[in-house]
Amino acid sequence: MIASKKQVIEKNIPTWLTMLLATACGIIVANLYYAQPLVGLISSSIGLSASSTGLIVTLTQIGYVVGLLFIVPLGDIVENRRLVVLSLLLTAVALIVTAMTKNPMLFLAASLFIGLGSVATQVLVPFASYLASESTRGRVVGNVMSGLLLGIMLSRPLSSLVADFFSWQAIFALSATAVIVLAILLSKVLPARRPTASTNYVALLVSMWHLLRTTPILRRRAAYHACVFATFSLFWTTVPLLLSGPVFHFSQKEIALYALVGVAGAIAAPAAGRLADRGWTRPATGIALGIVIVSVLLPLMIQTNSPIGITVLVISAILLDAGVSANLVLGQRAIFSLGPEIRSRLNGLFMAIFFFGGALGSALSGWAYTSGGWSAALWIGIIFPIIALLYYATEKK
Repeated sequence: MIASKKQVIEKNIPTWLTMLLATACGIIVANLYYAQPLVGLISSSIGLSASSTGLIVTLTQIGYVVGLLFIVPLGDIVENRRLVVLSLLLTAVALIVTAMTKNPMLFLAASLFIGLGSVATQVLVPFASYLASESTRGRVVGNVMSGLLLGIMLSRPLSSLVADFFSWQAIFALSATAVIVLAILLSKVLPARRPTASTNYVALLVSMWHLLRTTPILRRRAAYHACVFATFSLFWTTVPLLLSGPVFHFSQKEIALYALVGVAGAIAAPAAGRLADRGWTRPATGIALGIVIVSVLLPLMIQTNSPIGITVLVISAILLDAGVSANLVLGQRAIFSLGPEIRSRLNGLFMAIFFFGGALGSALSGWAYTSGGWSAALWIGIIFPIIALLYYATEKK
């Protein structure tokens, strides 16, 4: 009777808990992107050169990758709630430093630690998958990922608006407060999850290389998303520079409104989860990759400062965010169908690989834009999803 009751709890995640996990993921992951539309303001304020502006976003993403490889796997051996709360406290401290410092090196170091602590999201996403049944796992993961993706997409307009009304430092101070409140809330309401694995930390890390070598679906899905996320990061790091420049003369408020349209793309996440639950992962993946290519191709073909040019950029943003959102959920649904005892490690590897792609896109963005402008950035950006689509063509049915 007790075992039966436990099984019901594990397999039927309450709606309120799904919503809480989705909200938490959105609040946490937003910290990776607050600086993206503010790189120009931050760089001039702390004394970074124009060619180094991409480092602000790149170092945050590198910190995230390091956390995915060395912190997220702990979810397979350490009590998950405690791991999440400690990660959030680290994030809060780093956010406070970024809000207060004027030293470029200290700011960049704090950016790295913001990424490191924000991997709490990737402890929470597998947490949701453990609580869901096999038949509803795609839907649950899709719903939680919708919160995460909304956090990514809303972070840009929110930081632009806060900077416009107050200062760029204000968004980091506000986020630090929100993260502290979230840490307290999650420590009170999250159920404890104590993994049963008895392996030690060193063996855990060693096993990740074995998992990477022996899990082809992990390598494939990570490669797909590394490519589209490189394009995503490059686009959203350079488009604010385009919009605020001499072609469009957008204010921070207008850039925020533009970034807000991309939020519409988040509706693709739960839709992709439902398609995956029905066994349509492969065709849905092809569609998602094609959408990303089209999103970059449109502004490459039509470049004008007329209302038509703005409309093209709006459509491009929606399509890009939709394609990336759908592909992410499809990838996580695929790897979460593998063994539950290795799910945190699989998720850590998956996220680390594709965030490395995002870091590459961010790093190339500043160089591409200063060297060849918006067109050069787009040409580099379209190469990545084309590579992914060519690799996808080799996938067996």
